[in-house]
Amino acid sequence: MDNKFSAIRHKTSNRVLTAVGIVALGLMVAGCGGGGGSNNLEVSPTPTPGVVTTSLRQTNLVSDQAGVAARRDANLVNPWGLVVGPSGNLQVADNGTGVATAYTSAGNLSTPTIRIPTAAGQTGAGKPTGIVVNNSSRFFVPNGSKSAPGTFIFAGEDGTISVWNASIDPITATRAVDRSNTGAVYKGLAIASSGTVSTLYAANFHSGAIDIFNDTFTYIRSFSDSTIPAGFAPFNIQNINGRLYVTYAKQEAPQNEDDQPGAGNGFVDVFDIAGHLLKRLVSQGQLNSPWGLALAPAKFGNFSNALLVGNFGDGRINAFDVNTGKFLGTLKNAQGNPITISGLWSLAFANANGGSGSTLFFTAGTGDEKHGLFGKLELS
Repeated sequence: MDNKFSAIRHKTSNRVLTAVGIVALGLMVAGCGGGGGSNNLEVSPTPTPGVVTTSLRQTNLVSDQAGVAARRDANLVNPWGLVVGPSGNLQVADNGTGVATAYTSAGNLSTPTIRIPTAAGQTGAGKPTGIVVNNSSRFFVPNGSKSAPGTFIFAGEDGTISVWNASIDPITATRAVDRSNTGAVYKGLAIASSGTVSTLYAANFHSGAIDIFNDTFTYIRSFSDSTIPAGFAPFNIQNINGRLYVTYAKQEAPQNEDDQPGAGNGFVDVFDIAGHLLKRLVSQGQLNSPWGLALAPAKFGNFSNALLVGNFGDGRINAFDVNTGKFLGTLKNAQGNPITISGLWSLAFANANGGSGSTLFFTAGTGDEKHGLFGKLELS
């Protein structure tokens, strides 16, 4: 595609990561064995006396490349957003192929596989990033005579938001928002409901603000953190217990369409659903282009109830106190080194198709986002 949004993907695929970023494919996940293998991880910091250090078992479930995971799926290229759908399957937004694929907790390919549309006037595949499940009776698919609430809603790097319901079109999502003419670059998406009002929030990395849409996909307004240092912009947004957690990454000038990884390049803010800033939860420190967010369950060893933040920049997963932002530690391997997942995007605890609620699923755009990995971490 000969347009600026085509450049987003090419530029994204050429990101330069820090020294702990891209490694040889066979070492794509530090300390991980071959395809489908598992390894024991342990979580820092050192536990209090009498408390056993938490250990995790890692399983690489699916990759687009042979020999990397237990299963292969050519569509899994730069898998980004990840949610558990109504059927219990895990739906993954594949940024590199413009589809959303579904898997069981064991990594078996399931249905649906959904095509994501591009911005108006463009050709080729869409560029999905964040994805949310719509549990409300609103956000209807805009499709003429047929009408039904969307099941999944997708954000796109080309400034689009798409919505899908199988009864409208079983294989293709419908474009509901197109703000490509404003230069919007949506990297993340969140949804919230209060009474009869449902609202959609899109992290506009290019503009440096969160764009708000009502339940008819009409743009309402934007909000931002006026105190965030210049050059940082919303990278992702997630609704956690009724509050909006927003991660910030450093914009790569002059286009300001992709992140510039580096130690300390990141912040995490907390807003209410009206867009009022409640607190700056985490500032720089261990952050490095943070994108993935997950609240650990009550039974997750040393990091129970902690906020896990995944760095796209260096592939590490750090834990913070969800209320104070205090750094609690980093997930490590059995050798005591930080676990590193090249191109790490989503983190999601999910009770999917018989999996435990303490299972942590992840997606990653490995090989400089030219390939992909979907896997899980489980308590041993």
